[in-house]
Amino acid sequence: MSFPPKTVLHAPDAEAEAIRRAVREADLSGLGPGRAVAELKHVPGLVALLADPAVSDWIYDLPRPITPESVTRWVTENQARRLAGEALLLVTLDEAGEVSGYSHIAVWPERSSAELAGAIRADLQNRGQGGTGMARSFGWIFEHLGVRLMCLTAALDNIRSQKGIDAAGFRRMGERDVTRPDGTVRRSVYWELTRDEWERLHRL
Repeated sequence: MSFPPKTVLHAPDAEAEAIRRAVREADLSGLGPGRAVAELKHVPGLVALLADPAVSDWIYDLPRPITPESVTRWVTENQARRLAGEALLLVTLDEAGEVSGYSHIAVWPERSSAELAGAIRADLQNRGQGGTGMARSFGWIFEHLGVRLMCLTAALDNIRSQKGIDAAGFRRMGERDVTRPDGTVRRSVYWELTRDEWERLHRL
């Protein structure tokens, strides 16, 4: 389960409902080609992607163990959360139609906040695609979902993700403990960024 930001915002009812509606009706075209809301037909591809430790070991909120059954539950749960306006589980499809990455956006409409997690297939890592995709996703979450705050975490030894998050302009705010679905606790580096800060960074 994802964890909301340390900073607590309080969204008026109208703002929270607008965020929920934006999640339910999300237009993914701004995220680039090959993006789709995860469906049950994507389960085999997600299992193949996430079974690779180089992809999944860094991510705290994935179902464990990675099995067809656990991933099916994960997809189904996120379909329900999308209808509630509280999450989006997305897949990225390569030119062959295979799952080459995923993104999970947890949303707290009443706090105008979101958290992003995701990964790309191991053979696509370290090619500059991850940073570009992250920046596009951050902008889309702020602009199209309408949240005012985002938080991110990365494992203490996940230097590649840490560098990408720093480069995107997120503020380090110490560390936090996050609990995996299997109950184990992972210490993580923690960042936040507001929509106003993002817009200032990208106007320069």
